[in-house]
Amino acid sequence: MQRRIAEFLDRLPEMDLMRSEKMTFVQLIFPFESAHRAVSYLGDLGLVQFRDLNEEKSPFQRTFVNQVKRCAEMSRKLRFLREQINKAGVMLPDTLAVQSDIDLEELETQLGEHEHELIEMNSNTERLQHTYNELLEFKMVLQKAAGFLFSGKEHSVFEERELEENVFSNNGYVEAASLIDKEMRPGTSEQSGLNFISGIVCKSKAIMFERMLFRATRGNMLFNQALADEIVLDPVTSEEVEKIVFTVFFSGEQAKKKILKICEAFGANCYSVPEDITKQRQMTREVLSRLSDFEATLDAGLRHRNKVLSSIALQLPKWTNKVRREKAVYDTLNMLNFDVTKKCLVGEGWCPIFAKTKIQEALHRATFDSNSLVGVIFHVMDSVESPPTYFRTNKVTNAYQEIVDAYGVAQYQEANPAVYSVITFPFLFAVMFGDWGHGICLLLGALVLIAYESKLINKKLGSFMELLFGGRYVLLFMSLFSIYCGLIYNEFFSVPFSIFGRSAYECRDSSCSDAASVGLVKVRDAYPFGVDPKWRGSRSELPFLNSLKMKMSILLGMTQMNLGIILSYFNARFFGSSLDIRYQFVPQMIFLNSLFGYLSLLIIVKWCTGSQADLYHVMIYMFLSPTDDLRENELFWGQRPLQMVLLLLAIVAVPWMLFPKPFIQRKLHFARFQGRTYGILGTSEMDIESEPDSARRHHHHEEFNFSEVFVHQMIHSIEFVLGAVSNTASYLRLWALSLAHSELSTVFYEKVLLLAWGYDNFIIRLVGLAVFAFATAFILLMMETLSAFLHALRLHWVEFQNKFYHGDGYKFKPFSFSLLMDEDE
Repeated sequence: MQRRIAEFLDRLPEMDLMRSEKMTFVQLIFPFESAHRAVSYLGDLGLVQFRDLNEEKSPFQRTFVNQVKRCAEMSRKLRFLREQINKAGVMLPDTLAVQSDIDLEELETQLGEHEHELIEMNSNTERLQHTYNELLEFKMVLQKAAGFLFSGKEHSVFEERELEENVFSNNGYVEAASLIDKEMRPGTSEQSGLNFISGIVCKSKAIMFERMLFRATRGNMLFNQALADEIVLDPVTSEEVEKIVFTVFFSGEQAKKKILKICEAFGANCYSVPEDITKQRQMTREVLSRLSDFEATLDAGLRHRNKVLSSIALQLPKWTNKVRREKAVYDTLNMLNFDVTKKCLVGEGWCPIFAKTKIQEALHRATFDSNSLVGVIFHVMDSVESPPTYFRTNKVTNAYQEIVDAYGVAQYQEANPAVYSVITFPFLFAVMFGDWGHGICLLLGALVLIAYESKLINKKLGSFMELLFGGRYVLLFMSLFSIYCGLIYNEFFSVPFSIFGRSAYECRDSSCSDAASVGLVKVRDAYPFGVDPKWRGSRSELPFLNSLKMKMSILLGMTQMNLGIILSYFNARFFGSSLDIRYQFVPQMIFLNSLFGYLSLLIIVKWCTGSQADLYHVMIYMFLSPTDDLRENELFWGQRPLQMVLLLLAIVAVPWMLFPKPFIQRKLHFARFQGRTYGILGTSEMDIESEPDSARRHHHHEEFNFSEVFVHQMIHSIEFVLGAVSNTASYLRLWALSLAHSELSTVFYEKVLLLAWGYDNFIIRLVGLAVFAFATAFILLMMETLSAFLHALRLHWVEFQNKFYHGDGYKFKPFSFSLLMDEDE
């Protein structure tokens, strides 16, 4: 019988996602002249994971370190160009420019020229902008200082009397071809025996600046100020700031030195202003003329710079892609090792068996394109290492596979929980979230994400939206199952509807919700699908729904845990471990179903017979008094002897799990290695120890540690026995969260929406509708969705996967250009 079952299972077709792809360990020997092109073609294919044969070497000791440095330097130049393009507001193209393949040396030269050109343009622009800013400030100082000087003339006689001891005179101005070259230099000017300094300072520093001048000169100065007409760029910091124009009248050389030092400390820019009106006007005209010239020059320079950046932007994605690919190729070549002749590069790695033909075709094409006389040698080898795990997924199954991988990557060829999670995960979520009104809202959101899939897939989204978009098909399935479970619960935003026919019950009294009423009376056949709408609002609603959902949670939990144990059988059978089948799978099935499988049977029998038996009493006294008469709690004939047999089987299953397997493993180990005291002689043709970097290196036999094996088996057995109880109780979260979601929805509907609708006031109704919509969207659709998602995740990771899933493998990470990370981030 067992042989027939095994033959039947062998005839079943394999599932692509059930087991990871079969992998093979290969050795590649590249002639030096075709190595670069061959690795590049393998990167396009993306089906080979290379091993690093130079782990003991630092990055600076590897063969192609200079090429990697060159690529890193080109990446730096590309980042500089991208920053300049973004700063200038030039749009980058979405697609790569169509152009013939550019040589790396030529690209390196072009990038250097572009960088040098942009640095020079930026330097020239900064110098011109600095001079322009100074001219602009000087223009405002000239305009504002005229009023200060006119005011100073009226008070000159009074100032001369007070400061006659400190009066110094100037030597006047020397006429030149241009007054600006002299007058823009900081200095003092003379007016009627008084010295003055004019300049411009930040508005935020004006009060402190005036106070410091007053203290430094002990009040022997006159400070005039006026707000600048324009917000100017500071010549030093190039930031837009509000400034004020000032003029300080003073007397004495010591006061001049103090004022100039204070101006320097506060970042004030000082300019010499002539006291002669004619010179002021001439200087103002000259300043305006030079400002106009500078504006034209800056505008022309900006247009030229934008033109250059636009031409660079057209090619930047292609250049960036080229440099990334070249750097990835040289990083991979650095993982290879030279052979004994130093003429070939030797690489080792993993690839799927189905890809061997594609890889060989790519290598032949690389040999032909490189005009190499010697082809790349592709050699399949044996390996003592465990192969990587590789599942071929699509856009629907990828999100479920990522959920499983977040717990742990499957061992090579281990049964994949993602196959079943595609259905069980959204279904258990829906059991907790069952409301077909809320399910429709989730469905609309999922359909929007799927409809705009082609537009959003290449865009950079925020972390939350990235997560939501990646799980769009998970959200779709969760919404569909939520609608299904909502129809079973008969809840549409907590409101029941008679969709599938008339209710089977009627109220005997005027109100069934009153505690004094008799309740519901069945008058016709049962409601065709789901919960009868008459239960809503009745006094027995909560006890009925509690009983229904609690028992349903136990049944669903037992079904999923049994599925996990059955998958452990398929794992053991696949890996040829008869010990795991006989001494792990069989006792685990017996123990779990003798106790909680029996409880599930009692639940179904009670539902079918309508018995009033107390299942709590039955299960408790099954352990405390298994021989006592069940009386009114007896559900079927022969229940008491059946309970005694099941209890005995559960007790026997514990030592069955614990003791046989370690002792049998110890016996098999001694039988296998008994008398083996001689080692294997190495030969000159195949000395595995001579290849320290090879995956074929010999692993010395480790001594069998019986105590460690026994303790591990004991821990595993105790964990399963205790877990059978705790995991079954853990599935009651399905009942708890479903009840909480239903009650929250009912509260928001009755205490917010209906309460507001009871008022004959449009404003109150509008506010009530807004509060109801807000509570539904942010509490029921966001917080409750996240809560149910996390609880469904826990049920799969802990209660389901710990029955069969080891999850201690490692992912297949092939060398692929499509998987390269963006180096700019």
